[in-house]
Amino acid sequence: MSRDYVMMEPPIDQLIEKVGNKFALTCLIAKRAKQLSNEYFSGEPMDQDPKVIAIAAEEVMEGKVRVG
Repeated sequence: MSRDYVMMEPPIDQLIEKVGNKFALTCLIAKRAKQLSNEYFSGEPMDQDPKVIAIAAEEVMEGKVRVG
């Protein structure tokens, strides 16, 4: 997967609206980023470090990850 992730997308304001508040958004993205990090780094070493926070934010925006 060779995709460039930039934290300007998805917009933070839209993520906050989707989740409800900044605290919940921060906790949700941190938890999912940790899960992704554990998945990526438990296997073979990769050529490039994944941008797990950007991936987690995108998953929240797409509705793949939710609070609760």
